[in-house]
Amino acid sequence: MENTQNLTEQRIADAWADLSAVPHTGIALQADAYRMAFADPEFLLRRETRGIRIQLEMLKPDLDQTEQGVNDTVVVFGSARFMAPEDAKDLLEKAQATGDAAQIALAQRHVRNGKHYDNARLFARLVAAHSLKCAPENRLFICTGGGPGIMEAANRGAFELGAPTPGLNITLPHEQKANDYVTPSLSFKFHYFAIRKMHFMMRAKALVAFPGGFGTLDELFEVITLVQTQKAKPVPIILFGTDYWKRLINLDVLVEEGTISAQDLELIRYTDDPQEAWDMIRRFYGLPQA
Repeated sequence: MENTQNLTEQRIADAWADLSAVPHTGIALQADAYRMAFADPEFLLRRETRGIRIQLEMLKPDLDQTEQGVNDTVVVFGSARFMAPEDAKDLLEKAQATGDAAQIALAQRHVRNGKHYDNARLFARLVAAHSLKCAPENRLFICTGGGPGIMEAANRGAFELGAPTPGLNITLPHEQKANDYVTPSLSFKFHYFAIRKMHFMMRAKALVAFPGGFGTLDELFEVITLVQTQKAKPVPIILFGTDYWKRLINLDVLVEEGTISAQDLELIRYTDDPQEAWDMIRRFYGLPQA
């Protein structure tokens, strides 16, 4: 009888299976030299193994997203501090009850900035509505940093339409958990900012930056730099909240002083309307109008 072999059968021993079998052999996972290297957290967290950790942090989200069909994303950046309008309203009512002027002023600012939360949520719904009509290979997924504020709003908009939505979170001194709207199987946590930012760009077909702080600026200018220097292909880079961005950054100064070319300004577009932001992306790629 002919002895045939399955061509796709795995030939190398599965590391997870080996690790899972260890307790059944009676060998306890003690902190000693006999522990298998990949099952030794003390070893993997040494300074000398940093390169391995970077490789793993690069590989795990890439494989998981590929397996789940997440190939193209629209990345939404923005402040983690903005609140949903309904939460901001409750905060204002509580502040007014105390009569504390400082608390009232803070709550009023949260109410004012609630529009950005709403706009991020609406924008994400537009992207999700389009993508759910597409063949799986043509879908665009809303991707955020996975935290609160604008990130939550964008994940929420996609979630509300039943679209999968990745979140690329980061470990911080003050622990930050993934928001409730990130798809659990697409919720990733990073140690290295650089690897996290690379993952944003690997699949990004557009970037929409809402008002934010240092983190938003860091992510925004990294993308602009990659496109300007042709390390990344051109993608729509949209600044949402014209008044905020033009008060914060005077890019014309860079042209006047000769530190960038006038055409570099064409890399960026401004808008205050979720539909217009989506139309900019749609036209860039020649996507059909809904």
